[in-house]
Amino acid sequence: MIHIEASTTIDQLLLEAASRYGDAPLLMVPANEARDYAPAGLSLSYAEVAEAVGQLRNGYARAGYGEGHRIGLLLENRPEHFLHKLAMNALGACCVPLNPDHRPAEMAYVIGHARLDLVIVIDKLADLLQQAIALGSTRPSVVTLKAAARALPAARSPALRQSSSPHSIASILYTSGTTGRPKGCLLSHRYEVAAGHWYATQGGLVSFGEACERIYNPLPVFHVNALVFSFYCAMVKGNCQIQTDRFQPTRWFSEVHDTGATAAHYLGVVVPMLLNQPPHPLERSHRIKFAIGAGVDPQRQVEFEERFGYPLIEVWGMTEIVRATFNSGTPRDIGTRAIGKARAGLDILIADDEGHAVPDGTPGELLVRHSYADPRKDFFSGYLDDQAATEEAWRGGWFHTGDIAWRDPDGMVHFLERRKNIIRRSGENIAAAEVEAALQAHPAVAQAAVMAVPDEVREEEVLACVVLKEGLSASADASDALVQALFAHCNAQLAYYKTPGWLCFVREIPTTGTQKIQKHQLFPSGADPRTVQGVIDLRALKKRR
Repeated sequence: MIHIEASTTIDQLLLEAASRYGDAPLLMVPANEARDYAPAGLSLSYAEVAEAVGQLRNGYARAGYGEGHRIGLLLENRPEHFLHKLAMNALGACCVPLNPDHRPAEMAYVIGHARLDLVIVIDKLADLLQQAIALGSTRPSVVTLKAAARALPAARSPALRQSSSPHSIASILYTSGTTGRPKGCLLSHRYEVAAGHWYATQGGLVSFGEACERIYNPLPVFHVNALVFSFYCAMVKGNCQIQTDRFQPTRWFSEVHDTGATAAHYLGVVVPMLLNQPPHPLERSHRIKFAIGAGVDPQRQVEFEERFGYPLIEVWGMTEIVRATFNSGTPRDIGTRAIGKARAGLDILIADDEGHAVPDGTPGELLVRHSYADPRKDFFSGYLDDQAATEEAWRGGWFHTGDIAWRDPDGMVHFLERRKNIIRRSGENIAAAEVEAALQAHPAVAQAAVMAVPDEVREEEVLACVVLKEGLSASADASDALVQALFAHCNAQLAYYKTPGWLCFVREIPTTGTQKIQKHQLFPSGADPRTVQGVIDLRALKKRR
């Protein structure tokens, strides 16, 4: 394993990894004939990556780019995304990944807020990029990926320097922005290298060998999970990241098998989608030792592990801090949303609204820091152009995550819900995730999203949006028998006040590119969901038992 110092930069890490691991694979793309790039698959060794990055670095240097410049990449999940990022980072320039699923207005905001100097784009997304640029006042230079291999447009302003330091900003990643404008998280070289080292050295069930592991990560590279968390974890120990174009449940089993993956990454919605797949001849034919992810439905975790034969290691992390917690000890706490314990380098506090510790077993906000002596060490460098929001998040010397959790007497932390997904009904706090888990345990339900709607008497009421499994007829969607069955199912598992007071059947539940549910997109902007056609009022059925 490569020894990491506080002074190690991303370019130094790559050069040492290439020197040590040479012919071992660093990046792999599974074969997919339907893909418009690398249809036969691709494997790049450490030496090949270092050589390609060196050539690109020279191109950026000749064009005048370096520290002080911000460069957008609109390249989907192509391996070139990593190569260009590594090249620009070596000169101190900052990478700003752009989300190909964004609408023009959303992308225009990121381009303008980050004040991009240059954008590199694949041909099929060039029109989207031009539409976005036309909506804003920022006019970055634009070059296609193919043209960028030959020459880059000259930088319009001189670089501060053409070298990196641990404090140089390597990336600006934007939060998902489910409520309000997304914030730009500033991630330094030190943050990214330390995040990879943290993951690679967890131990327990999350144990990585050297130059022998292959991490299958189907998540988008504009997100911290694939771009930073697993990629630098692989690099620190000479291992390989398998980067597919996007998560596809029909391709999971074959890609995991064909690439020889030994670890995999998932998000909560991945689990039911894989469980809903028909039996596959390769679903138990794999080398996976564990999967890393967050948000698994507790009622389906055991079902998944028994069917596919590997443990789901629940973690907690966020873009601002990717020093994740891991529920990786033995014996494992399964089916309780356990996410791990504090350890050296990550202090955890479960706190009330005033920032004071609450008793074990009591829900409160999850607060984190590196340590009392140096709270912000290895965390993000702040929100771009928003010092007030940065300091507000760090009030009291702890980073306020906005997540609600509780802790066992033995120190195990259990995730409940994002604070914004807590429903307040007649003085009772209801976690939307708990109701979603109950609904998704019903045999007719493929997916569920639960949210709060106003209630004139009880402050808020529970609204459940349900996607039915394939094969149920349209007439069954609105059948009174099915509605009654779903209500009875929830009522048998949950306290009466947690059961849905409103129910709506939908064809799909919108998600971001990182598979986070976008509940605010389920109904038209500004609409009261209770008045939307097809929403069923179940409040009369809710009775105290």
